[in-house]
Amino acid sequence: MLKLAKLSSRFAALLALAGILLTLVPVAGAESLTLNYANFPPAPTFPCVQMERWAKEVESRSHGQIKVMTFPGGTLLGAKNMLDGVKKGIADIGCFCPPYLPGRFPLLEGADLPVGFTSAAVASATLWDLYEKYRPESLNGVKVLTMFTCAPANLMLKTAGTTLADLKGMEIRGTGISGRYLEAMGAIPVAMPMSAVPEALQKGVVKGVFSSLEIMQDFKFAELCDHVTIINGPTTSFAVVMNLEKWQGLSPEIQKIFNDLGREQALWTGNYEDNHVKEALAWSEKTHQVKINSIAPAEKSVVSEKVRFMTDAYLNQTAKAGLPGREFLEDLMTFKAKYEKEF
Repeated sequence: MLKLAKLSSRFAALLALAGILLTLVPVAGAESLTLNYANFPPAPTFPCVQMERWAKEVESRSHGQIKVMTFPGGTLLGAKNMLDGVKKGIADIGCFCPPYLPGRFPLLEGADLPVGFTSAAVASATLWDLYEKYRPESLNGVKVLTMFTCAPANLMLKTAGTTLADLKGMEIRGTGISGRYLEAMGAIPVAMPMSAVPEALQKGVVKGVFSSLEIMQDFKFAELCDHVTIINGPTTSFAVVMNLEKWQGLSPEIQKIFNDLGREQALWTGNYEDNHVKEALAWSEKTHQVKINSIAPAEKSVVSEKVRFMTDAYLNQTAKAGLPGREFLEDLMTFKAKYEKEF
């Protein structure tokens, strides 16, 4: 009887262990699925670093049931055709910039206004909360997996520039809302792909760049720009979206994994971007003796007034379209203040 009791006890223990193992591995016979994830910037840049992190997390949390094949650098879809390419199923998942498609995301344009974000972490958390609250109709044709922003745009210059007088008439690479921001400060915005900037700096076609500062290291702009001026201009929003039909074909368990990663990925990316900017500036100072300054304190309020027209235009356009632009911006400032305290 004692031996039988021992055998029963061992058998029960084995059954319990088997139950635990079944929760840790995919169910036998479950088919794995490979998803294609397209991105447009070069592989070392932060939008692609976050892509690789997301892919690993999904594979790990699905216990290998979902695998993600990544395509950085525009190898599958480019910046301008990313969203439509995902809708058509050319890629299952894609990362794109709403500001690169002007007019298509009228409510979300408020997130890229010059509201004084000082970090990507705060801006990314704010953007995600805004998306969660408003769920803009302009994104109804895809499943949004996460959203985040780059760090605020700042000036990378060949010569010192800390006042509006310094910047007046200076040719600086800037596109979209960043270009309008530069123009309001009296500079001359020059639109060009980032890949063309190094040669333009060398030839004097432009005297600087207005963008997030990790590119001082990522694109080696510290070799060409001896000065950085912190002004905390606009951020640029990004969205990671999935083909709707592909999303609807996933099991509820896998959908939950993706949903659980939404906010987490936004915060992770914002923090990664901020740390990368700090590293890039430290590297630029140490390796190339770059001088880092801030816009002259007396100029800050002047700049705010000069760029106010962008917010006014946004409010007018959203009101005409019947969109809650004013409420969106009020919530933006509330979320911003909350996360500035939290982070």
